[in-house]
Amino acid sequence: MKTFLTSTAFALIASTSFADTITLYTSQPNADAQQTVDAFMAANPGTDVEWVRDGTTQLMARLRAEIEAGNPQPDVLLIADTVTLEGMAQENLLTAYKSPEATNYDSALYSGEGFYHSTKLITTGIVYNTGVEGIPTSWTDLSDAALKGQIAMPSPLYSGAALIHLATLTGDETLGWDYYEALAANETRAQGGNGGTFKAVASGEKPYGMVVDFLAIRNKADGSPIEFVFPTEGVSYVTEPVAIMSSAKNIDGAQKFVDFLLSEEGQELVLDMGYIPARDGMGVPAGFPARADIKLMDFDPAVALENAEANKAKFAELFGAE
Repeated sequence: MKTFLTSTAFALIASTSFADTITLYTSQPNADAQQTVDAFMAANPGTDVEWVRDGTTQLMARLRAEIEAGNPQPDVLLIADTVTLEGMAQENLLTAYKSPEATNYDSALYSGEGFYHSTKLITTGIVYNTGVEGIPTSWTDLSDAALKGQIAMPSPLYSGAALIHLATLTGDETLGWDYYEALAANETRAQGGNGGTFKAVASGEKPYGMVVDFLAIRNKADGSPIEFVFPTEGVSYVTEPVAIMSSAKNIDGAQKFVDFLLSEEGQELVLDMGYIPARDGMGVPAGFPARADIKLMDFDPAVALENAEANKAKFAELFGAE
């Protein structure tokens, strides 16, 4: 028996079989990732998103295995830092795309060739317990001998943000490696990630520390006995950049995703999540100073990538390995 399909039924099957879909690999927290995907699909009803969430290190291990097998899955990456993506760009694993939205961003926040674009600012500053007498205002305050044994910070051997922080401060002509040598002499505890550092400060175990901004500011709002300082020299930052794979199967859909994240609507989403938007002219979450009052220190992802292993080795020599 022959079966005949109407043109409507055929169109329905075709649209179902060949739906416009992109695959996203992201290190966003699960709730943020779901919110991002839902907002994008609401703004682009013709495009679906299949997404995988894990830590940046784990995602990169998975992706490397897929590349080795000749079958990389993602069209788009939305991960923690520009240094990782700079390395991929240098390996020709990313597609250059100059989003029209990039004109609304500081040129330091995206690849000049268009290989990646920053979507938010997560800065690292100073946190202190409200029970202390001395209130730090600058990075150099933490090298004061009076604070010996009272400081905690995440290790760049463990935390990507801490590695970028290390590259930023050691690359600063007024701080440099002399600053980290002073921290080591001051018996600064350098281990684990931002979460452990924050808990040590909030409990008073180590009254001073270096942590990412939102961790301190959100917990302060919930009653934690801490304050957060944006040091006078400026802050280091990670930016959760977005990039398109050179092996992407859906370039058009991937470009739509990049444009959405960088658009005003996409950046309002970042603000709603409680982060500083990377786009110029946006507001800041409750508890943050005005964007104009947050000084970003100079940072070059290519230089940080080149120096990463040497920086880790020198840090381990000063503070000991994890």
